Amino acid sequence: MKKLILTLLIFTVSLFAQEKKLSLEESLNIGLKNSKELKISESKVTGSEAKVTEVGSKMLPALSLGAGYTNINVVEPDALQLFPSPLSIKNPFYSYGFNLTIKQPLFTGFQLSSLKSAAEFNSEAVKSEFSAAMNQKAFEIHQAYWNYYKALKTIDLIEENLNLLKRKLHDTEQFMENGLATKNDVLKLKVQVANMELKLIDTKNNLDVARALFNKTIGLPLNEQTEIETDITIDTISNYNYDELYTEALNNRAELKTLNYRIEAGKENITAANSGWWPQLYAVGSYYYYNVNAETFNISSMDIQAWYVGVSLNWDLWDWGYRSSKSTQAEQEVLQANEQLKLLKEQIELDVYNSYLRLLSEKEKIRISRLAVESAEENYRITEEKYNNQLATSTDLINAQTELLDARTKLAVAVADYEFAIAKLEMAAGRRIF
Repeated sequence: MKKLILTLLIFTVSLFAQEKKLSLEESLNIGLKNSKELKISESKVTGSEAKVTEVGSKMLPALSLGAGYTNINVVEPDALQLFPSPLSIKNPFYSYGFNLTIKQPLFTGFQLSSLKSAAEFNSEAVKSEFSAAMNQKAFEIHQAYWNYYKALKTIDLIEENLNLLKRKLHDTEQFMENGLATKNDVLKLKVQVANMELKLIDTKNNLDVARALFNKTIGLPLNEQTEIETDITIDTISNYNYDELYTEALNNRAELKTLNYRIEAGKENITAANSGWWPQLYAVGSYYYYNVNAETFNISSMDIQAWYVGVSLNWDLWDWGYRSSKSTQAEQEVLQANEQLKLLKEQIELDVYNSYLRLLSEKEKIRISRLAVESAEENYRITEEKYNNQLATSTDLINAQTELLDARTKLAVAVADYEFAIAKLEMAAGRRIF
């Protein structure tokens, strides 16, 4: 009994999961969580933060330990003729010891501080890239979601139209039996039903493709029978101001922030490259301990201990242009980045403007499509009434129904394209779309 209850519970939960329809927000959450690209980008952020720690650690005292052990056994000869009388050899000869050294940079020509600042700016740049990657992934999810939505709405409209055609075919067959319609009228409707069924087959294939692409985008198996919400109503059309959007884009676009951080990092790299013109100054301290047993050479065992503290200075006076070449490279990288920044601003201006015009276009399409649907519905209502009273032919009815299907399909597509255009425009303005 318990096993049966558990099986029913699992089946119920599974059924509920299958019937649940994903909203756009839920799709974004799933897609961003499952994205492999974002996991790679997030890993780069962690690596960039570790780089800051790595460079910063070079500014702190470094403590090192060295140790060693040596053992020598002299086999032949057993005596060395180094003096008037031979020196006897007694094995073994061994020594061991260790040394502890501490080293603190005092002045490196601003190299270490500049490298740390550069690492910090690069880390911020990587974080901006991660933010841009999240927005790009969200944009892909928006696109896949609305393409799936259009496929679903097209299926619904075709199925609705097909059912209506079948009812009209049935009514027309009844009319023919009563002498109120011709066989040609029936045949025309049968052909239209067959054409609509063929169209439905192609549309279902398009739906499967759209679902698979949507599943792939949000990180689910391609054959997952995912459902999304399709009950979307646009009551008010949002208004946007181009000048405000462009200003917002210049302030918020992650790509601009990334490049600005790269430029600041490049300036710090110039300072680090120029550090070679300065002397390098370090404070150094060391402690030594060694034990030597050299009875082989008639030297008794002894302990050697020593320590010292001091300051070391190193200054490269001639390097055949190495330092000047490094400086020139760093300067040119900053120059290139500044030019890239100008190009990027031009591209962003074009991106915002195109996205703005696209939104206005989609807004106008919705207005016109709504009027077209109203007109097509009224035309179909009148034509159907005439057909039922034998004042219109089956051809008139088919044409009216085709026009209505086309108008409703265009409106559904316009709604999806408008929603996607909003996401595109807000992304172009540097806003988060997730």
